[in-house]
Amino acid sequence: MNQDILLRLTETLEARKQAAPDSSYVAKLFSKGEDAILKKVIEEAGEVLLASKDNDKQHLVYEVADLWFHTMVLLAHKGSSAEDVLKELARREGVSGIEEKASRK
Repeated sequence: MNQDILLRLTETLEARKQAAPDSSYVAKLFSKGEDAILKKVIEEAGEVLLASKDNDKQHLVYEVADLWFHTMVLLAHKGSSAEDVLKELARREGVSGIEEKASRK
């Protein structure tokens, strides 16, 4: 199922943390450190914006997938996962955005 992909991807990312940098793209990205990961997240976010402006639905989906992937790499680098984000979204469900933002202060 599609929802299982987040769990499988999380497991793969965790395994890549210990892998040799020349063994995979993700292992190499982890070895380069946080700045390289952040650079990829920013790059992918920019590509999402451009794809949206081009009004190309398939290209937008492709770029959002890249952004989500690199964001998951960042989460893994910081010891978090997509599951943590899903839990936070579930916590916010049914709460007004204005209320939720005010609760952070």
